[in-house]
Amino acid sequence: MVRSISSDIKPGKHPLVSREQGSFPFLDLTAQFATIRDEVMNAVTKVMQTQRFILGEEVELFERELASFIGSRFAVGCASGSDALLLALLALGVGAGDEVITTPFTFAATAGSVARVGATPVFVDIDSASFNLDANQVASHVTDRTKAVIPVHLFGLAADMDLIADTCGKYGISVIEDAAQAIGAEYKDRRVGTLGTFGCFSFFPSKNLGAAGDGGIVTTNDPILADRLRLLRVHGSDRKYHYQILGTNSRLDALQAAILRVKLKHLVFWTECRQRKAAVYRELFHEYNLHSLIHLPAVPDNRSHVYNQFVIRCQNRDGLREFLDRSSIPTEIYYPGPLYLQPAFAYLGYKPGARPRAEAASREVLALPIYPELTEEHQLAVVHAVASFYGRRRKE
Repeated sequence: MVRSISSDIKPGKHPLVSREQGSFPFLDLTAQFATIRDEVMNAVTKVMQTQRFILGEEVELFERELASFIGSRFAVGCASGSDALLLALLALGVGAGDEVITTPFTFAATAGSVARVGATPVFVDIDSASFNLDANQVASHVTDRTKAVIPVHLFGLAADMDLIADTCGKYGISVIEDAAQAIGAEYKDRRVGTLGTFGCFSFFPSKNLGAAGDGGIVTTNDPILADRLRLLRVHGSDRKYHYQILGTNSRLDALQAAILRVKLKHLVFWTECRQRKAAVYRELFHEYNLHSLIHLPAVPDNRSHVYNQFVIRCQNRDGLREFLDRSSIPTEIYYPGPLYLQPAFAYLGYKPGARPRAEAASREVLALPIYPELTEEHQLAVVHAVASFYGRRRKE
């Protein structure tokens, strides 16, 4: 059992959460850095001494180590998770007139990458429990113009990949996994990034494996597609001033690769820490009898969750968030609206109500702090504040 907190503490007055004494952050990268400072600084110094910053040995080593961790044959580093998606689409030849099925409940880069290559994003509603693309609805949206499906392993949980793969196999469609939030997550004992044609990862600093800036990588088991990715990331050039295809500039910097190599060694431990923090949250929500009001993250059988985010569904979400803010409890909303209702995607012609589950999730989701260095006391303060808002007391 986790430690108790006095039931007579008023919201906003607990010493852990009062504004007067300072609140804890939603994500504390400074705390993480403190545990690996020497390793990181040594890795950075090594690169600075070589003065080789573009591709090179550090990137090649990281690509091999990441591929081994994921379980893929190849990994090709690039400038960001957004570019990872873009490069995957370009490698498949997706372009004007094509359609790509994906979810509307995710970060803009997923559908944005489809639009950037001139193709049309086709939005399928989500599964209410997992927040992931509803695999049962994919087949009904396939047309003769569909070239790919991009499932997003949202918040650190794999999508229903068997059904998606079966549907795509039936119609000869490629699968591009958006695994930006789910590095290390497993689906039936296979890590995400090995379940489709491509796996796309982000190393944005807030990710479970975060760089000191932007970075991304694409995994694949196809040697021809891996070679094409390597061409595409360097302007389509296989040697200086010789261009086989039209590409772009999307390279993973050696400095970022060196830092990521250090962090990769700690990723399994950090993931286990996140999973333990999630278990503490579950126990606390049970002890405060909040299950009728709060829906905790789903973890279907044969999947593991790596908790890039700990996202709950709740009644009166906006009221709860305002209350938590006044109590100095940090939260975030991922995501405040489905992509098809964003101005950037208005040209697609979707109307409110088009994907009701995604819209309902946007009104009800709230992300609570979760990271390896988060203390049990802070988690207790979070759940106590939630319980206070709903008028619930801890079970005796």
